[in-house]
Amino acid sequence: MNFVDELKWRGMIQDMMPGTKEQLEKEMTAAYLGIDPTADSLHIGHLVGVMMLRHFQRCGHKPYALIGGATGMIGDPSGKSKERVLIDEPMLRHNQECIRKQLAKFLDFDSDAPNHAELVNNYDWMKEFTFLDFIRNIGKLITVNYMMSKDSVKRRFTGENGAEGMSFTEFTYQLLQGYDFLYLNEHCNCKLQLGGADQWGNITTGTELIRKVTGNEAFALTCPLITKADGKKFGKTESGNVWLDPKRTSPYKFYQFWLNVTDDDAKRYIRIFTSLTREEIEGLEKEQEEAPHLRALQKRLAQELTVMVHSQADYEVAVKASNLLFSNGGTDELRAFDETTLLQIFESVPAFQVSRADFDANGKAVDMLAEGIGISKGEFRKLAQGGGISVNKQKLTAFDQQLTADDLIYGKYLIVQKGKKNYFLVTVA
Repeated sequence: MNFVDELKWRGMIQDMMPGTKEQLEKEMTAAYLGIDPTADSLHIGHLVGVMMLRHFQRCGHKPYALIGGATGMIGDPSGKSKERVLIDEPMLRHNQECIRKQLAKFLDFDSDAPNHAELVNNYDWMKEFTFLDFIRNIGKLITVNYMMSKDSVKRRFTGENGAEGMSFTEFTYQLLQGYDFLYLNEHCNCKLQLGGADQWGNITTGTELIRKVTGNEAFALTCPLITKADGKKFGKTESGNVWLDPKRTSPYKFYQFWLNVTDDDAKRYIRIFTSLTREEIEGLEKEQEEAPHLRALQKRLAQELTVMVHSQADYEVAVKASNLLFSNGGTDELRAFDETTLLQIFESVPAFQVSRADFDANGKAVDMLAEGIGISKGEFRKLAQGGGISVNKQKLTAFDQQLTADDLIYGKYLIVQKGKKNYFLVTVA
């Protein structure tokens, strides 16, 4: 496959330096992409860059994933209006190891192929670099005028979008990132840097340094910043980032995020975030046009990403959970989930607690549940008589039906349903 052509049809090229395509057609080329190590997990905002590396390797080239240990201790001003919190070395190393494990699901690090992926950390070559050495050897090569001309710097200095100005520390960021490119060019024959559109200024500072220091060829390619069809920021939910770590975002919630994107977003995302071929995607688009209610694009998008980031087993559990919530699954299906998964499925629904003593002494559904689900006992009675109240996916046979310990899932939970879509998690304690 041709990397540039592959990215073009996927809608993943924003800017590209002249000569980039020719270089990639000439020989196996090494490229790198920087990753911020300020958390111990990637989130889906990182996936565009990671998928660029994945496509790069699949096209026969050698990817380097650069953990920005040194630069992460400073903070990249690109796209930011405030200075970020800095991290120490022990946290950096922990985050690096966690990120490597996640990247290994996308990239081949371990084979003996000549284009196997490598993970590097710029802290390893920056930690012994003294300030005097840096300003003498690197700082003198790039003028302040050149640095000030970058959009990311301009925005911070002019106060655009509520920006708070910029510290000297952050101002030097583009020099440090530029030095990374120079270092990898000299030591790993890395000729291309990949990144998001907001990184173009930092990347071209690197190509300028390489040109001045070595005279070597160096290239740049960026992908568009991904937004939703309505123009809002991609990857954020009401509860925050969608993480790749299952402890931060459960596989079920991860699956649901992709399943619930709009039709317009699904058409773009399936090109960007999967390795499906053009023919496969066009086939899915045709299915979507013929039967939009079946949501073929969203289902395949959610499947591909959940399996790649988590596992086939996690995907199957997520599908079962969705079928349970949005169809007529029964008590047996509900009880089949382990406790952790059960709580993940219902972590976003309203929850309330019932006293164990009251439950054991009384246990009548109307007395235990009416107040918690926000209706009067009279309303509860009418709903139950009309089949509108379910406990553990079973409709109540009477509004004052006796609930017992046998009804409790894992000895302490009830899943109450009011109508078709309103769920409540009840804990008896």
